[in-house]
Amino acid sequence: MTTATLPEPSTRTWTVAEFHDANERREFGEGRRPILIRGQIVELGPMNPPHATALDLVGDELRRIFGSGWRLRCQVPLVVDQETDPFPDYYVIPGAARDFRNAHPVTASLVVEISDTSLDLDMTTKAELYATAKIPEYWIVDLENRRLLVHRDPVPVPEGFAYRTRATFTASDSVTPLAISTAVRVADLLP
Repeated sequence: MTTATLPEPSTRTWTVAEFHDANERREFGEGRRPILIRGQIVELGPMNPPHATALDLVGDELRRIFGSGWRLRCQVPLVVDQETDPFPDYYVIPGAARDFRNAHPVTASLVVEISDTSLDLDMTTKAELYATAKIPEYWIVDLENRRLLVHRDPVPVPEGFAYRTRATFTASDSVTPLAISTAVRVADLLP
């Protein structure tokens, strides 16, 4: 008896432009949350109520502390390279809304991810991507452990890029973003 040899499954590598076009045509379906990481589409799954509540709380606090001259963008493209658009929960950039009418931003002063089911992805892959893009500060609002993980100072390492400093703040702590001098209480970011 002979057995047939099946071809190896192939995966498609996407560019940011192809990903955005497919998203605009709603090829991924309603209610789905795809992101593009190193040319591969990653499905984040449905958003649960604690994540949605944290989105509101984080947005309120970032608007309060950053004010005019800054743009707060929520779950929209941040093109960190030609094969990666992680659609961060929030990112903060200097400027006005119309500054980005012709192209999506490629960097930010602060990126914030809200993590309930994606903590491993946020702490590893996304941290490396944001460090490689030289984003000076990256926060992870860890809902399960009720803490804020703050990554700062991206530097080259043998494997690529990483954040030199990482700190953990609990609900009783406050943290001040590098870009401004106004602190936020971690408890105000948590549902």
